[in-house]
Amino acid sequence: MGTGTTGHGPNGPWDARDGRDTTGRLLRAATGSGARLIAEAATLVQGWAVLADPIAGAVYSAPAAAAADGVHAAAAPHDHPYSVQLPAAGAVLVLAPAPATPAEHTGHVAATTAALLEVRGQRAAELRGEQMRLHTTLLRLLLAGHADAVVDALGGGAYTHVTVYRLTGEDTLAAHQVLWRAVRPTLTPHADACTLLGRLDGELVVAEVHRGSDDGRILRLVSRVCERHGLLAGMAGPLPLAEMSTAYCDAAAARHSATPAHRIVPADAIGAPRLAPLLPVAPYARWAAAVLRPLDPAQQHLLLVWLRTGSKPSAAEALGLSAGTVRARIREAARLLDADLEDATVRAHLLLALRAPAPADSDAAADAASGSDEAALRNAGEARLEALPGGILDTGAVRAWAGGLVDGLEPRLRIALTCWLRHHARTAPAATELHVHRTTLTTWLHQCADHLAQNLADATVRAEIHLALRITRCGRDAPADLPRRGGRTYRRA
Repeated sequence: MGTGTTGHGPNGPWDARDGRDTTGRLLRAATGSGARLIAEAATLVQGWAVLADPIAGAVYSAPAAAAADGVHAAAAPHDHPYSVQLPAAGAVLVLAPAPATPAEHTGHVAATTAALLEVRGQRAAELRGEQMRLHTTLLRLLLAGHADAVVDALGGGAYTHVTVYRLTGEDTLAAHQVLWRAVRPTLTPHADACTLLGRLDGELVVAEVHRGSDDGRILRLVSRVCERHGLLAGMAGPLPLAEMSTAYCDAAAARHSATPAHRIVPADAIGAPRLAPLLPVAPYARWAAAVLRPLDPAQQHLLLVWLRTGSKPSAAEALGLSAGTVRARIREAARLLDADLEDATVRAHLLLALRAPAPADSDAAADAASGSDEAALRNAGEARLEALPGGILDTGAVRAWAGGLVDGLEPRLRIALTCWLRHHARTAPAATELHVHRTTLTTWLHQCADHLAQNLADATVRAEIHLALRITRCGRDAPADLPRRGGRTYRRA
């Protein structure tokens, strides 16, 4: 007899009784768990068995070392001609029998296992709707600030932080199902991490609740789902659980910078600042602290989301507020700052201020030691968003950065880009001021984007380009200086 347990020799005949015995064993295993079913299938074929998901990889594997081979066989069956692949419960069942195992027996095990996996999948689908509603409720509780209640519902684990993903696109419903199967979320108490998935206001929201760090598994799964279903996503965190609402808003702001080439964008990489690190730290930080002093942290966060997303409606969507509320709060911030926030340069300076480092304690101590409190108050009153501190942009590093970014633009492109940025990336009014057709301006902007190798759809990138153009300006860069020949026909300079 062979090492198998089917009741027949490895090369002996296979009959109906063997089929009944095999089916019974698989049925008993299926009542336990999917993992037991796969393990029993591997035993029956005297080889290995893997249930491979196209997103999650190996769902179950027996033995564990066969996981990689099973995933590869599911993706490239022609490379594994001696294995059997069958679709099962949205995944692929792969069996690799021993050479002595009869083909009829292997086929029966594969078909029965796949059928039982489908039954288990249908049962899981019946329960999934209720579980998904529970996850959505927990997400809403987190957003409402009830972090302690959510942690208690998750079994009282020592969860302290959350990482949030917000996905949008036409296929979020299917992506939700796929991601649910891939993540296999559970509310098991005392796990190192717990993943909550839900659809809120048409978006797919994923919140990984953990103890301060994660292994990147959810990020990889979200990235694969975005690629497969054509979604765009923003990611924020890890942040303390109490700051879930902040992470939620930041993830939406990050999503506005996502493109088909970069489908998932972390919040801390939105238009990654290239100018701010080049500025002299001490005067830069003191100026930023002075101009932002009238604002509380909530107002500063709202302005940062607005400047990152590039528009008030987009900021309202990210913050979960009405557009009217966002407009009113921005008007109030403008009043407190005593600044025209419709001016492109003021907006660029405000973004710099919001990204500035906190003033060093040593600077504050030095000011106090020199009795400069009165001077500090006077400087705070003089600090304005309309102008940066004297000399802060007049350094070799800053000029080199600006030149490297925008040097080489033809005059017509430079003038057109300057005008477009001054109109906050609105093509129609910019084209009117330039006296060109909108199609012409759009073509020029595409040429600018290609030359600069920058994403002009990113509001923070536009702010830095605006400052770079001002730093490197030699003439007026005014529409009246646009090279012309024959009315609306333009020549290259």
